[in-house]
Amino acid sequence: MFIKSVLTTSAVILFSAFIGNDPLDTNHLGVDLKSIDKSIKPSDDFYMYANGNWVRNNPVPADEARWGSSDLLQQENQNKIRLIFEEVAIDKLAAPGSARQKMRDFYLTAMDTVTIEKQGLLPAQPLFDKVSNMKSKKELSSVIAELYKNGIGNSFVLYVHRDLKKSDRNICYLRQGGFQLPDRDYYLKDDDRSKKIKEEYVKHMVNMFQMKGDKDGAQKAQSVLKIETAMAEVSKPRVELRDQEKNYNKWTLANLKTTVPELNWEDFFTLTGVGKVDELVMGQPLFFEKLNKMIAEYPLEDWKAYLEWKVLTSSAPFLSNNFAREDFRFFNTVLNGQEEMKPRWKDVLDVADGSLGEIVGQIYVEKYFSQKSKERVKNMVNNMLSVYRQRIENLDWMSAETKKKALEKLSLFNTKLGYPDKWKDYSTLTITRESYLSNYLACARFEFKDMVSKLGKPVDKKEWNMLPHTVNAYYDPSLNEIVFPAAIMQPPFFYPDADDAVNYGAIGAVIGHEITHGFDDQGAKYDGSGNLNNWWTEEDKTKFKAKTKVLVEQFAKYEALPGLFVNGELTLGENIADLGGVNVAYSAYELSMKGKPKEILAGFTPEQRFFLSFAQVWKGNFKEEYLRKMILTNVHSPGNFRAIAAPSNMTQFYEAFGVKPGDKMYREDALRAKIW
Repeated sequence: MFIKSVLTTSAVILFSAFIGNDPLDTNHLGVDLKSIDKSIKPSDDFYMYANGNWVRNNPVPADEARWGSSDLLQQENQNKIRLIFEEVAIDKLAAPGSARQKMRDFYLTAMDTVTIEKQGLLPAQPLFDKVSNMKSKKELSSVIAELYKNGIGNSFVLYVHRDLKKSDRNICYLRQGGFQLPDRDYYLKDDDRSKKIKEEYVKHMVNMFQMKGDKDGAQKAQSVLKIETAMAEVSKPRVELRDQEKNYNKWTLANLKTTVPELNWEDFFTLTGVGKVDELVMGQPLFFEKLNKMIAEYPLEDWKAYLEWKVLTSSAPFLSNNFAREDFRFFNTVLNGQEEMKPRWKDVLDVADGSLGEIVGQIYVEKYFSQKSKERVKNMVNNMLSVYRQRIENLDWMSAETKKKALEKLSLFNTKLGYPDKWKDYSTLTITRESYLSNYLACARFEFKDMVSKLGKPVDKKEWNMLPHTVNAYYDPSLNEIVFPAAIMQPPFFYPDADDAVNYGAIGAVIGHEITHGFDDQGAKYDGSGNLNNWWTEEDKTKFKAKTKVLVEQFAKYEALPGLFVNGELTLGENIADLGGVNVAYSAYELSMKGKPKEILAGFTPEQRFFLSFAQVWKGNFKEEYLRKMILTNVHSPGNFRAIAAPSNMTQFYEAFGVKPGDKMYREDALRAKIW
């Protein structure tokens, strides 16, 4: 994915607009001239050359943890969505059960802080009662199932998804999970910062339990920490989780019952609505072996504390202000560095959008999406696929046998643009004015039921995994498809009035990025039908791995903060996609220029505008806490490194900006990554 990996089921507004008396405004030129810092040599630090003025003049706002091009566009989208909800909110005639009634009552209930304060903890009480009423560990299965039905993850991860080795059917997956901090290393590392975060986490849990009214909050917090730490100890690190082959273990129900007999799996699958499970995919067997021992050895009171915590931390943002503020203090301030809470309407819209996504998306598309932009992007996608074919054919390191399979896979790519052909049916979802939390849980139950209902049914290839108003894009290996929502087809990714150089540098690189995900170190393990199936010769696999190692080593030298370097292995897939994306986009740009004069605009050649538009997509600032968490947990590298890495491997960039030996952007030819 461009921002976020699709199998772990990574935002914009407008650029800082350059609009004035100069006829070359931003929407025509497609390059933000005010962002450029000409005191910096592009051959030394292209990111700061392209974005330096913007970076210095746009610190992260107090109510954000990061701030950049995608966040700006996302904010612009949020303003549009706010108008949609505020228009619906005054519709007193919306028919009961209609989409407008659901949107209206969700929004008004969430904004009714007077009622929310009066209700306090009451909306979550039925779930707390489910936990506290457990009399023995034999009831764990049913309580875990009940929480899952309400969208409250715990103990492990359950989902229904396409079978990675038989992509025309859906299958049940079980994977490691269950701890609350962002990564296993938060529990396992022993440096001062990690110790401090664990101390803050315990303090946070004690505060929350005490606000709930639990006098033994400190004891409960220690029980939770003990269970979550034990889970972290046996969890695979993120780099290992990227390898889908190693995390695909076909099991029968009998295997599961033998390995984890402490849980009643028939009851669990029945109560969740999954139903009869003959076989499943087990992600990490050792985790479940450990979980079984934990259930047997830890007393019931520990498990009650753990599950109460899951209810409490999941419900907090939807409860009275004391819970919401304490939740914000730890998860947003301590972990991300965000200083202030966002205005309530922003948080509410984020939740409403996620809960009623395709209802909102349908209205968004009707009001704001340009079909003209869609057609132009469609042509760009077709051009990029054609160029990609040529690039594969011309590879000098791949055998004819593997090339044939690669070209076959490319020919089977499916493209989705803008929005779904068929919208999701929300008719069975009931939204009331009872409470903010009850509406959120109703939506969570609706989505969970929709997911598990797919088990045993043919895969619906028309479904989308992203909303049309999301500023993002993705490649799905099990469907072999690239998807570009409506929201990304606007500045700074796409300028309807700008020339091809700019648009190929921005959204063209995004398109190429998603295509390349089909051929990154993990995507290349899937065939054209979307199955996890090796189509490489052993010799070609060895050559490919050697080429990707160059990128691993390049990114491992990028220092995000003093002593904190990018994880080149964790980010490898995205870095391969960036490299391939920019290269194929440049080739497509060159093809588009055949027979056309090369026009210099604002002093920049088309080639320079291509690279500038690519780099300006990545302008941004981060809070230090957010950046630390990103380096540890995110498969994407920080934007400043993404802006310079791919160009520093390209001869075309060197020619465009006169990069020569001795310049900081210069890489010896033997050290340049050249893959797709």
